[in-house]
Amino acid sequence: MASTGLQLLGLVLSLLGWAGGAMVCAAPLWRVTAFIGNSLVRAQVVWEGLWMSCIIQSTGEIQCKTYDSVLALPGDMQAARGLCMLALMLCALALALGVLGAKCTRCLGRPSLKARVAQVAGALFLLAGFLYLIPICWTAHAIIRDFYDPAVADPHKRELGPALFLGWGMSALLLIGGALLALGSASPGPGSSLSFRAKNNPSKPAEGEEPAKAYV
Repeated sequence: MASTGLQLLGLVLSLLGWAGGAMVCAAPLWRVTAFIGNSLVRAQVVWEGLWMSCIIQSTGEIQCKTYDSVLALPGDMQAARGLCMLALMLCALALALGVLGAKCTRCLGRPSLKARVAQVAGALFLLAGFLYLIPICWTAHAIIRDFYDPAVADPHKRELGPALFLGWGMSALLLIGGALLALGSASPGPGSSLSFRAKNNPSKPAEGEEPAKAYV
């Protein structure tokens, strides 16, 4: 019963991490306009993401535009796109396998096969969580490096956007959910199965032991 609860908790956490990770990948809030001292380095607030950039005017008007060319983007941004899409596809596959291998479903017949499928789903969620972490940590490192680099002009400096912090949280949900799903799907060891059989058959003698004779 406890293992079933771990499976369900792992699936729920992984599903939340998957949905939040999709929002992080689509949000244009990875890089935001930096403040140097107490003043804004630009008259307009700029948001930058993997797929689009937005400009907020002083009047509150927001203008968003997708990037014109994928090839014109920096190499780290192209890699971040690919890793995020790969992580999303792995999460979709892991969710399908996790539902099939859950103990509360009747999709697969053999319990051993269901356990293996659920363990594979947990491993895929763990891999997706690591894939999410790579572009987020890479982008955060580039932002911090450029912010403290005196060779970079102030108008080109950026700060960490809220999408990065949300991405760290979603990665943690995927890692924790995948680990719980894998732990809850572990098949019982041979010792537990033998003890279970012994309890069900108390009259059966152990190996090497003579059966007890009944006297009238």
